[in-house]
Amino acid sequence: MAKRRLITFDWAMKRLLRSKANFDILEGFLSELLKDNITILDLLESESNKDTEQNKLNQVDLKVKNGRGEIIIIEVQYTREYDYLQRILLGVSKVITEHLDKSAQYNEVVKVISVNILYFDLGQGDDYVYHGTTRFVGLHNDDELQLSRNQKEILKKETVSDIYPEYYLLKINQFNDIAKDSLDEWIYFLKNEEIKDEFNAKGLKKAKEEFDVLKLTQNERHAYESHVAKLRSQASLYYSSQFEGHAEGHAEGVKEGIKKEKIQTAKKLLLKGFDIETIAELTELTSQEITKL
Repeated sequence: MAKRRLITFDWAMKRLLRSKANFDILEGFLSELLKDNITILDLLESESNKDTEQNKLNQVDLKVKNGRGEIIIIEVQYTREYDYLQRILLGVSKVITEHLDKSAQYNEVVKVISVNILYFDLGQGDDYVYHGTTRFVGLHNDDELQLSRNQKEILKKETVSDIYPEYYLLKINQFNDIAKDSLDEWIYFLKNEEIKDEFNAKGLKKAKEEFDVLKLTQNERHAYESHVAKLRSQASLYYSSQFEGHAEGHAEGVKEGIKKEKIQTAKKLLLKGFDIETIAELTELTSQEITKL
């Protein structure tokens, strides 16, 4: 049986996941990632996710409640861009300031969790899921600063890191396609745009139904196909620009040079988030060659 074609997650964020009827899909993803019971209360419009084509496509801010009843703002970003670590710092800072009343006290600063779905290799590291928190460690005794009993009662927090923003970086292209747990099932989908029948992670079963391309209206499907075609066209233009000036020279030298250029282009396309099948079509490299890069 041919696998069902599903829309990409970026398109789903733009068109489907902003509807309350589909909040349970994002709730499932966030619950699996944070290992908590997440309930979405509202979708927030802010200066950081104005309704432009690019920002609406890539970012959504959510007011949620966790399993302990705490209210948190979660910023989900889906991107294929560089210059990123400073960008997420700025984004979180904007979310904090935008959702704090001018007359509010400091203890009302909202907790923010930044979830970043990355289709490029950000920094150096072998894992595909990274979690960042803020800790204060003593320079002399190497002890970690803790909250006092009074602070815990007033702030309703257990640790200092509970006050500060948290960051999750999902480096999708580094996932090896072996789903060992429910979070891996989500990452498999994010990478391959496929949900296997045996997957049971929260939110995936509904995502499999709602993200089916065949369920789109004719106009929606036309818009989606245009979106995909635009991505492929950008990749094609990028690929073509890499091979100008290689029409002359010795046959073997040209062949070897073009091969090297194809490999370099494939690496760049991988970093930009294009899938192996598309890269193989554009560069004429085999899937095995691309996988080894």
